[in-house]
Amino acid sequence: MSSNDTATETTTAKLLEAPSVQELVRQIRAQDSYGVYKNWSDDLVLKPFIIDRRERRKISVEGEVNPATINRIELFYRAIASRIEQETGPVVQVVIELNHEGFGWALVFCGRLLLVVRSLRDAHRFGFDSLEKLAIEAEKLTQAGIELAKRYPEVYRL
Repeated sequence: MSSNDTATETTTAKLLEAPSVQELVRQIRAQDSYGVYKNWSDDLVLKPFIIDRRERRKISVEGEVNPATINRIELFYRAIASRIEQETGPVVQVVIELNHEGFGWALVFCGRLLLVVRSLRDAHRFGFDSLEKLAIEAEKLTQAGIELAKRYPEVYRL
């Protein structure tokens, strides 16, 4: 094994330890009613979220969005909501609204306060180029939501 392989494994291990990534893994495992993922490694559980650009271009945007893809989108935003809830206290909810063409919204909210608002385009192709990009995006959205919740507690308490 070369030193480059060891460095890659170390980087992957650090990314898998990120709180937002760990919460996503917990959300995925919580949906696993048959225990399929019980013995899988975290990076294997997250593999459906990692789709490189070439693979993404091959996915057709014609027709309905695949239910498995919709589930991945919901799990991603539920993980963000759960992390915000852990950090701030109040119950945080998620609404995903997609039309049949793959366009829509992902809303993460608490009371009357919108914490994360993302428009979804080409939902058929939802995924991230790498585990690093997944971790960065999840952490960025989580931190933005936490900041809003801490800045405007009077809005979600109404």
